[in-house]
Amino acid sequence: MIADEDFPKETLHSVLGIELTEHGDGFVKGKVPVADRVKQELGLVHGGVYAAMAEGLCSAGTWMAHHQDGLIVSGQQNDTSFLRPVTEGTVYADCRARHKGRTTWVWECEFTNDEGKLCALSRVTIAIRPPRG
Repeated sequence: MIADEDFPKETLHSVLGIELTEHGDGFVKGKVPVADRVKQELGLVHGGVYAAMAEGLCSAGTWMAHHQDGLIVSGQQNDTSFLRPVTEGTVYADCRARHKGRTTWVWECEFTNDEGKLCALSRVTIAIRPPRG
């Protein structure tokens, strides 16, 4: 089991309020409450929040599958499409591994609002490598 003290306290996810809520073999779920800190100037959730949430959750899901082997993971590619603006409530992420290779995992994430309406889609590639040194 991974303890909270194993991770840095002040990360982008902690500042934005992104929370990993559920994970298993090849899936990760998370959420972020909509607050001023995650909005852009027009009052919508900033596109970077979706991209950061997707990469962070997918990295975590890949890491949980590979850290016991001493491997490290890192975002390699992130493509996010924004479909519906969100101005209040909570944004939910449901991420699924579509490809679990030896050196890369490819994930797809669906983002929904409180009504379950699709707001954004991401495809994220995570690189899996041995540590340097």
